[in-house]
Amino acid sequence: MEKVVIVGGGLVGSLHAIMMARKGFEVEVFERRPDIRNVELAAGRSINLACSNRGWAALEAADMDEEIRTISIPMYGRSIHATDGTISNQPYGLEGEAIYSVSRGDLNLRLIRKAAEFPNVQLYFNEKCLDVDLDTNDLKFQNTKNNRRRTIQANRIFATDGAFSAVRNRMMRIDRFNYSQYFLKHGYKELLLPANEDGTHKLNKNALHIWPRGGFMLIALPNLDGSFTCTMFNPFEGENSFGSLKTRSDVTRFFRKEFPDFFEIMPEVEEEYFRNPTSSLVVVRCEPWNYKDQILLLGDAAHAIVPFYGQGMNAGFEDVRIFSEMHDSFKGDCGVIFKKFAELRKPDGDAIADLALKNFVEMRDLVGDEKFLLRKKIEKKLFEAHPDKWLPQYSQVTFSHIRYSEAWKAGLEQDAVMEKVMNMDGIENKWDSDEVMRDILNQINEK
Repeated sequence: MEKVVIVGGGLVGSLHAIMMARKGFEVEVFERRPDIRNVELAAGRSINLACSNRGWAALEAADMDEEIRTISIPMYGRSIHATDGTISNQPYGLEGEAIYSVSRGDLNLRLIRKAAEFPNVQLYFNEKCLDVDLDTNDLKFQNTKNNRRRTIQANRIFATDGAFSAVRNRMMRIDRFNYSQYFLKHGYKELLLPANEDGTHKLNKNALHIWPRGGFMLIALPNLDGSFTCTMFNPFEGENSFGSLKTRSDVTRFFRKEFPDFFEIMPEVEEEYFRNPTSSLVVVRCEPWNYKDQILLLGDAAHAIVPFYGQGMNAGFEDVRIFSEMHDSFKGDCGVIFKKFAELRKPDGDAIADLALKNFVEMRDLVGDEKFLLRKKIEKKLFEAHPDKWLPQYSQVTFSHIRYSEAWKAGLEQDAVMEKVMNMDGIENKWDSDEVMRDILNQINEK
């Protein structure tokens, strides 16, 4: 039985362990953090997840979709909170289409439990990867509790150890290995909005709530216990920044002014604010994702992105599903699979990184803009009337399995079409006319 080592037992690593175990491999997973089965899940360290079609397809392939749906809440659209307290709703797609809020910790816990059920899977925790010998495929680990070191040899190594991957760090010393990282000027901080006394939600639980304020924003995703995981995205420095909120009174004043309806339901927000850390947001790009047929990067280790399209987990899970399908198609020939997988997925990793950055501007600056909302109304009408000619970019990314790179390219073409439409004289008064629809269809047919 061929032995594979998975470095990183997070979401992508644990799902990949399940898939590889089902193929009959001897699987060893080494995770730097403690065993999630033995620790209390804590808030404030990671943004809640939104599972969409790509994630569900991978979970279905691992026979985990039904179980995960029991801990997920459908969100059918955005609820936009203005400073005057008014709320407007924007559906994500067609009626019934939704993304699903799920706890990162609970999802990881269930995947770890499932992986542990396989007799050919061994899980090791508190194991920090120190180095990889590219010649021998030996990995060096140090236990963070007792400092004991060990060397492990593997036929194949899969690095799913996140944005600051230790395995990728070793690969960066290879000739012609390309790497870049980009930190946003914005960071994030989580806040937990508790449930009502009777356990119900204080906001509509079937929506993703956004308080867009131009250079910063607040979002909220529902949890099963009636609470919401809320995330602030603010600059680190300058006006309305994390750096400007130094005292409890600063925080109270800020929330009362910028998010008054949120402050009404969470007046003790300053306690939660100072309880949780402020974290950075990074985009990682690298190439190649493989080293010969020995090592392969998956998930954030290959393509860490910002969370504004809700696709980080979905993209990582799609990596796992596509690798599994390629493994079957090429009858386990890793000499072919590793290289072909890396070449196939690299453009998609770059595209979803660009899409996520673009969506940050949309969520932060545009979802409350009247002209942007008018454009979305036109696109929705076009999609409903001509679904064979126009699939909105958001639907391509979230509710289909179209490659991210193709969705990115299609979105640029759609932007060009809609820019001309939005510049038509009197578009505000004739947006739903046959004239506008004909103009759009003519532009599409000319391409």
